[in-house]
Amino acid sequence: MSDTRRTRRTDDHMQVGLARASFMNVPGSPVETRRQLLVKVAWMLLWMLYLAYPAGNLLNGDHSAAGQVFGWCCLAGFVAAYVLLVIFRSQAGMKPRLCRVIVATMTVLAVAASFVLGGAFLTLFIYAAVCLAIIAPARYALRGLAGMAALTAVTGLLIHAGNDNTSTFALSAFLSGVAMTGLQRLVATMQELREARAAVAHLAASEERLRLARDLHDLLGHSLSLITLKSELAGRFMDAGKDEAARTQVADIEQVARQSLIDVREAVTGFRRPTLPVELAAARTALSAAQVRLEAAPELVDAWPSLANEEAGALAWALREAVTNIVRHGEGATVCTVTADESWEASGERYAVLEIADDGRGPGKSQPGNGLSGLEERLALVGGRLETGPGERGKGFRLRASVPLRTTAEPSEPSEPSKVR
Repeated sequence: MSDTRRTRRTDDHMQVGLARASFMNVPGSPVETRRQLLVKVAWMLLWMLYLAYPAGNLLNGDHSAAGQVFGWCCLAGFVAAYVLLVIFRSQAGMKPRLCRVIVATMTVLAVAASFVLGGAFLTLFIYAAVCLAIIAPARYALRGLAGMAALTAVTGLLIHAGNDNTSTFALSAFLSGVAMTGLQRLVATMQELREARAAVAHLAASEERLRLARDLHDLLGHSLSLITLKSELAGRFMDAGKDEAARTQVADIEQVARQSLIDVREAVTGFRRPTLPVELAAARTALSAAQVRLEAAPELVDAWPSLANEEAGALAWALREAVTNIVRHGEGATVCTVTADESWEASGERYAVLEIADDGRGPGKSQPGNGLSGLEERLALVGGRLETGPGERGKGFRLRASVPLRTTAEPSEPSEPSKVR
């Protein structure tokens, strides 16, 4: 029954994260739905506001009717090519040749509009440079941007746009392209980091499976070998008519089998018990899907190496429950902070404290759910306690789990040094 509840909670955890990720596309992640593509195109179109300069030039009436028609056609074709490039770049089966054709078309439109309509349309070269930085390989990006800046400068000089305007547009095109190249590398690094986190979570789960397999092999291998040996002895004693000795061997077999069952149950219980390293890796993946950044110090994994399994498992459950609540109910949350600390009680007992906080809207006036009630009961079983409430300055939600930090007593040193005889 408990396994089914955990499975359902994990499924809800993933579904909520995917539901939130379906609307907001993480930088560097592939577009998977039409809604994500629509959101991405909408964000990209915001940069088209800088086309107000050439559009205003057309609206001033300084051009003939044919010139205005040509100018609006160039702007429409330029924007359409820009949107198509964003769409094609967002698809998994993107064709590099088609993207190069689109950027070349944008460059031709920029040159033609500048020669026909004047220096106001040199702005188009900045967009062309940014698109070139998007599709160009990293080793060729700077050369291509330098060529685009040179083309902008030559075009400005030929149409007599003025030295100041020409140098401004050429420099803007180069620097905008360089900035986009850096952004592309940042996005690629984010994608690699996301894949690395997923690999860490997978390796942590695999390590737990290997531990279980190793424990079961050691436990069952020894026990089954002993059962086999004693079964053979019991058979020999029965053949020899030694019934009492055979009964002794059968009683030993029963005892070994019972102990083996206990050992297997303990091994499986240890496998099911969550651990902080595994839960931290899973939390990064789940929070990343929900657009929430996890901030946790690297040394948090080994914060309490001597903590007993029951207490460590209770803290891991607290982390899992807190992350689940953030994913499901943390509206507006963007950062989840996990910290480890220790506290001393008035009685002199030391406690390990795990605190999880987010910067969302907080729980409001809602009552604690079954998850927090179950977590409080789980902590109480190991002598711990649970504290929940708003975060710093009343913002977000904070969960604080405390468990006793019991350490083994160190052997006392002998009062007198031992003498060697």
